[in-house]
Amino acid sequence: MKNVAIIGAGISGLALANKIGHIANVTIFEKSRGFGGRVATRRMDDFSFDHGAQFFKVRDPDFKEYIKPMIEEGIIDIWRARFVEIEKDKVISSRLWGDDPANYIGIPSMSSIGKFMSQSLNIKLSEQIAKIEKHDIWELFNEEGVFQGKYDWVISTIPPVQCMQLFPNIREIYSDIEKHEMSACFSLMLAFDEDLNLDFDAALVKGTDISWISCNSSKQSRGKKYTILAHSTNKWASEYINHDRDWVKGYLCKELSKIIKKDISEATYTGLQGWRYANAKKQNGQKFFIDKEQNIALCGDWFIQGRIESAYISGSQLGNELTNELA
Repeated sequence: MKNVAIIGAGISGLALANKIGHIANVTIFEKSRGFGGRVATRRMDDFSFDHGAQFFKVRDPDFKEYIKPMIEEGIIDIWRARFVEIEKDKVISSRLWGDDPANYIGIPSMSSIGKFMSQSLNIKLSEQIAKIEKHDIWELFNEEGVFQGKYDWVISTIPPVQCMQLFPNIREIYSDIEKHEMSACFSLMLAFDEDLNLDFDAALVKGTDISWISCNSSKQSRGKKYTILAHSTNKWASEYINHDRDWVKGYLCKELSKIIKKDISEATYTGLQGWRYANAKKQNGQKFFIDKEQNIALCGDWFIQGRIESAYISGSQLGNELTNELA
């Protein structure tokens, strides 16, 4: 069997590896400590935050079929949240989320999805590939310059900017890569000893520098501590992604307090995550890229849209395309 290296253990990389794992020797290299990419969870002593993707919808028939085992095993469930839309600090609409369309979450955390998908896969965590060379075959090296092996195929699932930094001559191989842009996002995380008694579990916010607020502890199996998660707008985060984190945290806390009209100074924990490559606008082109002469391929949600389902579709469809090449 041919040897395949996949850069990135996000949803696209995991979906791809699951597609081709039976016909190739697949190794996934992931620079972080966990699986799933932005489908992530930050854990503290007695509480946690889904500080990346908050939930996901299912429209694609293949993805719907793929998640059935996770639903059956209790890894995925429906979040029946009290949802509102807020304009600045005023609620302009509200409804209860139900089954049609369903909004799914991971149980007991969003990161459970990546863990399930990673089962039986060969994944090297905390291993960042820093250099790739092509001789008669692809050769990979980590940040310390340590040789990581030879591979017949190399596939990148990382954001386009990082891909351009890593792959030699990628602009010549895939000229459209510079057209793919990803925007940033900040995640503000707050924990409280007392319930804030908000009138919603999830809120889409307009007219402020915060775009999303959720009571993370309203999700099933999230623990007893009351927790709030707020996302900045992509536009604001892209402008301030390099600013001092304490300043960013303080500013977003003030914005959140104004929106929910609550004193949040009693938070027992305040955390911040900066996602430099968090979202991608809807695209209408190809769902992945493959060069069968160079034995290189690219996939990721940025080919389609910044959604969990998009990440799966990109990786899965690339896997289908690679099947004939690897068989």
